[in-house]
Amino acid sequence: MYTAVLSVLLLVFPASTKELLTNGGFEDSSHWHCTHIHCTLSPDSVAGQHSLRVSQRHHDTEGPAQDLTTVKRGGRYTASVYVKLMNDEAHVLGQSVMFNIQFVFKDKTSDMYLPMAHMPLVRSSDGWVHLVGDFVVPEKDIQLSRVKIFGPHPSVDYLVDSATVTQLPPLDPHWKDGTYRVIQAVRKSNIHLSITLENGLDPQKVTIKIDQMKHGFPFGTAVNSNLYLHGTEPRYNDFINKHFNWAVLENNLKWKANAPRANTSFYDGPVDTIKELRSHGIKVRGHCLVWSSETFLPTWVRTLRGDDLRRAVIHRIDEAMKRTHGLVEHWDVNNENLHGQWFQEVLQDRDYNLELFRIAHQADSGVKLFLNDNKVVARGANVQAYLAQATEFKNAHVGLYGIGAQTHFRDMTAPDPYLIKNHLDTLAKTGLPIWITELDLYHPDEKTRADWYETALRSMFGHPAVEGIMIWGFWSKKQWRGEPASLVSGDNFRINSAGQRFLHLLEHDWMTHAERNVTDTGAQFSVHGFHGDYDVTVLYNGHEVHQARQTFTLGKNDTHINIHVPKLGANIIG
Repeated sequence: MYTAVLSVLLLVFPASTKELLTNGGFEDSSHWHCTHIHCTLSPDSVAGQHSLRVSQRHHDTEGPAQDLTTVKRGGRYTASVYVKLMNDEAHVLGQSVMFNIQFVFKDKTSDMYLPMAHMPLVRSSDGWVHLVGDFVVPEKDIQLSRVKIFGPHPSVDYLVDSATVTQLPPLDPHWKDGTYRVIQAVRKSNIHLSITLENGLDPQKVTIKIDQMKHGFPFGTAVNSNLYLHGTEPRYNDFINKHFNWAVLENNLKWKANAPRANTSFYDGPVDTIKELRSHGIKVRGHCLVWSSETFLPTWVRTLRGDDLRRAVIHRIDEAMKRTHGLVEHWDVNNENLHGQWFQEVLQDRDYNLELFRIAHQADSGVKLFLNDNKVVARGANVQAYLAQATEFKNAHVGLYGIGAQTHFRDMTAPDPYLIKNHLDTLAKTGLPIWITELDLYHPDEKTRADWYETALRSMFGHPAVEGIMIWGFWSKKQWRGEPASLVSGDNFRINSAGQRFLHLLEHDWMTHAERNVTDTGAQFSVHGFHGDYDVTVLYNGHEVHQARQTFTLGKNDTHINIHVPKLGANIIG
């Protein structure tokens, strides 16, 4: 579906270059630190003669490590390693395997630990598992960098092989050219107009105006349900109603909010909020039916086991989907399943995450169902794991429609167009639509923040697999990361530099407004326009001809518009 456009973009970005690890093939045990653990060579390998067997660990955080001396401040790197579990932990569905990097800073501030690549629920029967990811070095002076391969329970031995950490060359300064070509090819279509005039009208006095009134592409925001519903800050509502065509409620459709205690049900508020949003032409995503992290579940649910838990889950999904039937377009089914598998572990059912989708699809087959996870676009540690999960769900035919990528960028970390594109390319291999579901980033300087938001938005809007972009709030007073992530600042509701840039992209650069003068009856011309809703107005001698006004929606296919300018008289406005 996206192959032709992706092939154009692939020419823009360079391949990786310098290798940082020494003896990543583990042909001997040199250069790897095995402090307090036992490391031996094994003939079972991915490539070469040997791999490294890791055993006799006391903590899941222990594993073979290597110091790197050449990582560069602000540098961009890819990471890869193969891991094979030699046994399994009893009564546990699988192990989390990590390839991490630790930074020790010269200014003596706290060490930073970044996951480079991660794979959850790994078992010995999986054989060799390939962990692939990437990372960006913080913009600080580094005293020491150390990579480590760890994660499984101490009772589980594992092999490691073919480890690499590879530097990427600087970003191509012309990266926007590739996104521009995609935007022109994928986000726009042709409007073909044919104009005829009533006898006696002078073509030289006829002007045709084509104005886009609304985006076809989904641009949305997270909404504070209570604030929006009660209208206590009209400027907040007005900003949403004016600038967005999609929304998602921040917390009010989560299980913890809808049923904080057993046998309770609180849906009226969020349902009324959704209805109000829809009355302004705003479509809504449902977030989220369940969450596989114990922290985000109602306390009473955490005590359930076996069939009691299964029944509670079915009731939750049925009730939530019935109360929102016909009101939401999407549902995130099982939030952040890469990072938590509480239901699967408690029920000892590795495939219960698939069952959750089956239950939701049966409850309302008309709603599009999504996976939703983090560190899959803004960061790279979980991209390969997400690809594997989405592929499994697609092949299981459980009703999965699309991939939700949350996209919370790390504090003080600029979005990287190459890495964003690489992550999206990887997820696009599934052939499923991708939605950016929770975009935000963090920098206290609003002009820098404006540049960063533009980079992120261009990279995403300029990728053919992305079907919608949602930001996770815009007002500093109601954005979970505060002012440094905001588009609108403070009690005076000032649209800051980041907000101005955001709106300029959405409502200027990516909207179509055209005006053409007619030279002859029977004239024809075309406009290459962004997808969305349009008004066509006809001016004769500077005055609008009311009867000739038209509206239409431009989608992925070209549209043909026939305009007939009638005799003048009562049809003239103004």
